[in-house]
Amino acid sequence: MSDTINDTPRSGRLHIGIYGRRNAGKSSLINAITGHDTAIVSDTAGTTTDPVYKSMEIHGLGPCVLIDTAGFDDSGPMGKLRVDKTRLALDKTDIALLVLAGDDMTEEKAWAAELRARKTPFIPVINKMDERDPAELETFRATVRDALGQEPVTVSAREGTNMAALREAMLRLVPADWGKMDLTGKLCQEGDLVMLVMPQDIQAPQGRLILPQVQVTRELLDKKCVIVSCTTDKIVPALNSLSKPPRLIITDSQVFAEVWKHKPAESLLTSFSILMAGYKGDIEEFIRGAAAIDRLTPHSHVLIAEACTHSPLAEDIGREKIPRKLRALVGETLDVQVVSGTDFPEDLTPYDLIIHCGACMFNRTYMLSRVRRAREQGVPICNYGVALAKLTGILDKVVHA
Repeated sequence: MSDTINDTPRSGRLHIGIYGRRNAGKSSLINAITGHDTAIVSDTAGTTTDPVYKSMEIHGLGPCVLIDTAGFDDSGPMGKLRVDKTRLALDKTDIALLVLAGDDMTEEKAWAAELRARKTPFIPVINKMDERDPAELETFRATVRDALGQEPVTVSAREGTNMAALREAMLRLVPADWGKMDLTGKLCQEGDLVMLVMPQDIQAPQGRLILPQVQVTRELLDKKCVIVSCTTDKIVPALNSLSKPPRLIITDSQVFAEVWKHKPAESLLTSFSILMAGYKGDIEEFIRGAAAIDRLTPHSHVLIAEACTHSPLAEDIGREKIPRKLRALVGETLDVQVVSGTDFPEDLTPYDLIIHCGACMFNRTYMLSRVRRAREQGVPICNYGVALAKLTGILDKVVHA
């Protein structure tokens, strides 16, 4: 039997970040929320170092990732590094719990301001209510309301008090359409014939499909579309076997040119990467960013950003294929740098263009944080599919959801 906890990719889960000072009770709060000893609890300040990501199924919220972070008041050289890691976790957070410890709210006010600037909903949480008498607790609640402008939720993680109220508060912050996958939008509907062109090369492990192909297939099945799948070398036989042209063709971006050559005039064309760009990122920003390709020179600097941290393979799309196409266009001296995973530079200004992967391994919040950072620093950003459509000369002819 399928296990939802294990089967739902982390990128598709609601990310709940727990933030606060050292020894505010963040780890014990996570354990109380999950009902398990998920996080290490200790009276020693600074027990949690790097953020810990734990996938869980929480009643009412569904598949989630709980992020246990280091105290944002950590100090010293190592403490600063831990705080930097905690701040990085903000980029991935869909909902934040701001756990409050003392009457001095200076740090908490600063973090609340940052969460609001990011438009990240958060809940002030007073933990350890069992350690305060009622009058003291009410005074602290008033202090929190004045400092943060929000009504706090009061709990005792140790005693399990008011945990239901905290879950209800979190549930109210979840968008109504959360978790609803809409990769293809209005590009197709029930009964439409959709062709999937899925090259099986070294990037796709034998016996498996890559995640975007799986997600698109599942969505099309849910829409009651009729699906025809083939590999690049079988496009013509597949099209000839059909009684009518497909409403939509979804291809791997790397073979845009080949698919475009054989595409029936009536069929719409897009790629898995472009669909992911609309689902995980900002497709309009990516299309605008692709215009920077026309401005590249032999002395330009391009950043390729991969979500995955896989070992480079032969003919890797980000490390070899896209750089080769760019250098063929503007010259061999074009500087192309590649980063992967969370190694995304804070300072993007040295680059003339950022080309990001489809981000199937990132949640939408994290991908949008990268788009926002690029926009704020005035650096154009696009993604693999958009860039390859531009380089093929068909960006104005492909469709997106």
